[in-house]
Amino acid sequence: MKRKVALVMQASQAVTTAPSLWSSIREAIRGSHQDFTTGSLNRAILLLAIPMVLEMVLESLFAVVDVFWVGRISANAVATVGLTESMLSLVFAVAMGLSLSTTAMVARRIGEKDPEGAAVAGVQAIAIGIAVSILLGVPCFFFAPDLLRLMGASPDIVSLGSGYTRIALGGSGVVLLLFLNNAILRGAGDAAIAMRLLWVSNIINLVLDPCLIFGWGPFPRLGVTGAAVATFAGRSIGVAYQFYRLLRGTERIRILRRQIRLNLGVFVRLLRGSLTGILQFAIAHTSWIGLVRIVSLFGAAALAGYTIAIRIVIFVILPSWGLSNAAATLVGQNLGAKQPERAATSVWRTAFYNMLFLGAVGVVFIIFAEPVVRLFTQDPEAFRWLPPASASSATAISVTPMGWSCYRRSTVPVTP
Repeated sequence: MKRKVALVMQASQAVTTAPSLWSSIREAIRGSHQDFTTGSLNRAILLLAIPMVLEMVLESLFAVVDVFWVGRISANAVATVGLTESMLSLVFAVAMGLSLSTTAMVARRIGEKDPEGAAVAGVQAIAIGIAVSILLGVPCFFFAPDLLRLMGASPDIVSLGSGYTRIALGGSGVVLLLFLNNAILRGAGDAAIAMRLLWVSNIINLVLDPCLIFGWGPFPRLGVTGAAVATFAGRSIGVAYQFYRLLRGTERIRILRRQIRLNLGVFVRLLRGSLTGILQFAIAHTSWIGLVRIVSLFGAAALAGYTIAIRIVIFVILPSWGLSNAAATLVGQNLGAKQPERAATSVWRTAFYNMLFLGAVGVVFIIFAEPVVRLFTQDPEAFRWLPPASASSATAISVTPMGWSCYRRSTVPVTP
């Protein structure tokens, strides 16, 4: 009898001490200390997904802020952004593929209670990112005008946008490092820190964008080139802050000076694990480049309309990556802790939540496409192309989250 009473009292105490939804949200934003291999799976998803979704919202703000201000210049300026971003998408493909395997390997080591192994994996990821940055950035910096011509840009666009393309593509290394450093923090479970790092970058970009584009205050008037300078500055400062946090250390991971060296075994495993993801994303983004090249045949107005529509779509698709990233962290850590059933369940639950989110977004897009697009341009020629682009994109995005989440499930378990 006494044993039954004790069990009842313990159960009632667990109920009364269970954290509320709002306290869990506050904990997620502030930074959680929870072990994600134990306890409520729904709460673990919430604690990881909230900062990761906010992180991706902030990352998508880079794209939206640029096109919002550049849209005040001309259709040629917006077309420049569209052509450059289509080429920059290959850099994003490499960054996404590398960050996917980085998150998986770091999460696996954290799940195995091996923070030193996680730090070593993080260092190798950064080394790969620096090497790829040099290989991609240097040629793009020197051949930016030729790349614009190759994409079908008119002489006016090449003249106006060469500076933007040179800085955006030549400085693409900061994109890679921003993704990879945050992938290290996400894999360790420090999602709130990764989110705050992007806050810093975005605040800088938000302030500098109009100042450098229009020459407000003491800043020079750089036009569309100013948007690239502002974004590069914001991301570079964010990367510097990331390195500071990784070297200073968090509760879950810290990179020590003695670990800053090449470990060829881990380097090769990480690179090999990244190739499949890089190839998949590269194929998808190459098709986007081809589509932009076709749209450019219809002139600057059509290209501006397409660019704005795609930026809007990306703004709402990237937060769905936050949920998928939460799944990647949970899978890696639980596999490291020898809990494959919990890892599989975390994938299906996050995929279901993602499907609901993007399905709702698709409905909003279909109903409110025109008012949303008019926030970015009033050019009737550009706008003529936008509703079909927005609507077709909106109807497609509701089916993407299950694919992304399941892709993460298929790749994370094979990470050594």
